[in-house]
Amino acid sequence: MSSITHWLSDPRMHDYLAIVKGARNGFVYGVKVRFPHALIMAILFGRGDWKSRLLVIYRATKQHAFNLAKFVSLYKTLLLLQRKANGGKQRSADTFVAGLLGGYVVFGDRSAVNEQIVLYIVSRVIASFMPRAGSPYSKAPAAASGSVVRPIPPDPRYFSVFAALSWGAVMWLFQHRGEAIQPGMFNSMTYLYRDSEVWTDLRTLLWHNT
Repeated sequence: MSSITHWLSDPRMHDYLAIVKGARNGFVYGVKVRFPHALIMAILFGRGDWKSRLLVIYRATKQHAFNLAKFVSLYKTLLLLQRKANGGKQRSADTFVAGLLGGYVVFGDRSAVNEQIVLYIVSRVIASFMPRAGSPYSKAPAAASGSVVRPIPPDPRYFSVFAALSWGAVMWLFQHRGEAIQPGMFNSMTYLYRDSEVWTDLRTLLWHNT
């Protein structure tokens, strides 16, 4: 056991073992994020019996988990290869190149799960261009990873404009270009804004949607 511990703590093995743990963390995070989301969507909007719904939940969770595991391990591998090719030093563009190639290989095939993940990433990238407020979200001690970077929330004034433009745009798209909206969001908006226009009695007004 001591020999295994010694091997795990060997600095020469760190970069390689980080790839393994990255794959592990990607898989676990994918399950934690996708399973409850898929379960709720199956309850609210699922069709068919529960056997078919559970199969959909399993497939979505499996794809999300494995894709994150593949991306993290591929990203870390590409970073390591670039670092070795540059004499052990990491350049600023290395992260972009690794993310670019990893994103194309893992998330380049369009599927419902991949589309949701990419749209999530895009929204964060766009929001990052908003001016930041003066203090970070949290003043808690740094994480175990030792990162000194603390996310800073958007400036409230700019966020108000960003929120207004986002909601105005998505409501216009829903009304006039619904085919351009991601299916999960389209279903949610249909439930909120169109299904609420239809009822036949008190039961379908307050208790059941239909």
